[in-house]
Amino acid sequence: MAGAHTEKLRAKAAQVRLLVLDVDGVLTDGRIIMDHEGKEIKAFDVRDGHGIKLLREAGIEVAMLTGRNSPVVQKRADDLGILWVRQGVSDKVAAYEEIAHEVGIKDEETCFVGDDLIDIPLLKRVGMPIVVADGAEEAKQLALYVTTAPGGRGAVREVCDLLLQTQGKWEKILRRYG
Repeated sequence: MAGAHTEKLRAKAAQVRLLVLDVDGVLTDGRIIMDHEGKEIKAFDVRDGHGIKLLREAGIEVAMLTGRNSPVVQKRADDLGILWVRQGVSDKVAAYEEIAHEVGIKDEETCFVGDDLIDIPLLKRVGMPIVVADGAEEAKQLALYVTTAPGGRGAVREVCDLLLQTQGKWEKILRRYG
């Protein structure tokens, strides 16, 4: 990581106590697959999930915000131990404010990962705005960091690793794996 990230990025990452994630286009590749009965199917990257678990074990909370309603999103959140999930959200800033209040977090202690125009107001609000590699150009212009991986394909893991490394928690994790 040395040299790869700016001092400003490292300073912001060092303060993060809450990671807020958009779902479609960030935790997934943005495609919505439906079966013949209209049931939604989403593909989640297992490495993203493991990164989320490592982050939570290290004391960094995680939340999910999405404009859609999908039982599979709640199931994935439950599997990962994510307590703060808001679905059917048209105003992500208002949903974030509820979560931030519940967690006791300030804007500068929050990292938000988004990908599209609806995410712009929240990207402008948080201390560490991040956009996935295949996100909208307008959103990328507001990002402190743009991932090298696309949404649903390792972007979230990249962010988790960045936070853990910057906060000095990475070596402890590596020791656990021998």
